[in-house]
Amino acid sequence: MKIIVSLCTFFLTCCLVSGTATASPRFAAPIEGRWDLTVNMDGKVLPSWLEVVHSGNKWLVGHFVGTGGSARPISKINFSNNKLSFTIPPQWEEEDNDMVFEATYQGDSLVGTMIHANGKTYNWSGTRAPLLKRASAPVWDKPVKLLNQSNMDGWKALGKNQWVVENGVLKSPQSGANLVTERKFNDFKLHIEFRCPKGSNSGVYLRGRYEVQIEDSKGKEPQKDLMGAVYGFLLPTEMAAKNADEWQSYDITLVGRIVSVVANGKQIICNQVIPGITGGALDSREGEPGPLMLQGDHGPIEYRNIVITPAK
Repeated sequence: MKIIVSLCTFFLTCCLVSGTATASPRFAAPIEGRWDLTVNMDGKVLPSWLEVVHSGNKWLVGHFVGTGGSARPISKINFSNNKLSFTIPPQWEEEDNDMVFEATYQGDSLVGTMIHANGKTYNWSGTRAPLLKRASAPVWDKPVKLLNQSNMDGWKALGKNQWVVENGVLKSPQSGANLVTERKFNDFKLHIEFRCPKGSNSGVYLRGRYEVQIEDSKGKEPQKDLMGAVYGFLLPTEMAAKNADEWQSYDITLVGRIVSVVANGKQIICNQVIPGITGGALDSREGEPGPLMLQGDHGPIEYRNIVITPAK
């Protein structure tokens, strides 16, 4: 009996010690969180994004989204005396050089430089990304048709235009400019239909910042860069893609950062948080309304029946 009591006392002591260790203050740094960045690159102000989180009790890790590509993991972020630094390998850049980032944390903002894979040094700055939490559920307004039968009224190309409208179908016959709505939106429900040729690629950018990927993906396992994904961030629960050259549909609801995606009648993303902007975003001003943007620089694509229901 004494042996049993002793064993119970031993295990209770272990539990208490373990509980005390768990309750001890964790490592924290003032730069933890998500940051909306702007990069001054060759005379252009381009959007970018950074996330900093703690890993255990000693180190910081994170994710980075550049002006293109997808979210890239950062294995270690150094932070001391309000100085931040980290290094990441190239992703879609042609060069093989690592990218080197340095910044100073001052007044709850970041100001720094990056040495790009091309060897050039660019200045960048960062502000805290907004949480975009809503106090109540949205009240929906009336649906708005964004596409007519014969022309591109309400849309503008971001460059030399290759888009045309024929019998209510918006077509990009070859790679060219992206297309945006003249009107901007905050929270909304979107219905959009698309037809993607074999081997082609496009995307629907919500508020011009968050890409829901379109690609010829029938028969593939879900990935963060294939059909139905919020590019680089959110994985669909299943691959709902139809065959190439078939008409398909998305029904997307975006409220703050919370997104749900129904592809071809199947729920593939349900009330998930979009952490930040995706590569190719128009800007990093996440607290502002933004347009709908259709990607036209990755091959032929067609769209029709584009209807948006904004929140009042």
